This record gives sequence, structure tokens and C-alpha cells, in this order.
Amino acid sequence: MKDKINQFIMFLLLLAVIGLGSGCNRNQNQSGEDHEDLSISQVHTSKPINQSVANQAKKKVITEEDISDVKAVNADKELLIAIKVENFERFRLKKIEKNVKSDLEKEYPDHKILVSTDSKMYLELDQLEQKIQKDNTKRKELEKDFNKIKSLMKEQT
Repeated sequence: MKDKINQFIMFLLLLAVIGLGSGCNRNQNQSGEDHEDLSISQVHTSKPINQSVANQAKKKVITEEDISDVKAVNADKELLIAIKVENFERFRLKKIEKNVKSDLEKEYPDHKILVSTDSKMYLELDQLEQKIQKDNTKRKELEKDFNKIKSLMKEQT
């Protein structure tokens, strides 16, 4: 009887070691450090607002390791950017936001840049990007939405 109990305990111990060992195995793709597989939605439009500055800014911002996704829209000489951060980097939101803003201000000195890490701003910019992508909305309507998001971002700071 003791022999069976000892075998059962050894089996449970072996199972626990295997379980812990496989649970701690962390792949680089799972950690979010590999940004090669991330895809940024490029906003292409011909009529209302040229989004080339926003697309270039997205490419630059997504290369930072703390950032998991980015949305950006530009109008005239203004650029609005909302970023999503990795879960463990949420404690450093203000620092990441400040770094992104300073990098983009160096890259685009003639643009007024607003950066936000708020998820509501991210969703609002995502919706605006989709409207621009559809190409069937009027310029005034896009400018109205752009200004609404801009005022929300300013309130936040």
C-alpha cells in the first residue's frame, strides 16, 4: 500500500514539475517584443484629407517596443495619435506618451501633435480612420469629427 502511495506522490510531483516548466516557457512572439508581425492599417484616400503624415508617423511609433498598436489622423498641420501599450507598460503611460510626442515633434516640427494613451481616444481615431478610408464622407464632416477628437484630447491633458 505504501509503495502505491509513493508512486502516486512521485507521479503528482513529476506532473507538477512538467506543468510548471511548460508554463514558464515564454516565446518571443508571445511576449510582444517582436513587432515584425504587427500590421498597421494604412489609410489611403484621394479626396478629403491626405493621410501620408499620419501613415509615416504610425510606422515610426509602432517600432517602439512598449507600443502594441497605433491609430493616427492628420488634418492641415495637426496630427492626432492614439497608442495602445503592452499590459505591463501601463504603469509608465505618461512617460511613453511624452517620449512618443517628443520623437514626433522632432520628425514633424511644422505640425501640432497630440498624443493619447486613452483607449477612448484610440477607438475614436479608429472610427475616424475608417470613415476616411471609406472615402464617401464630406470634408466638413471629417473636420468636425477631427476637431471633436482634438478637443477631447486637450481636455484629457
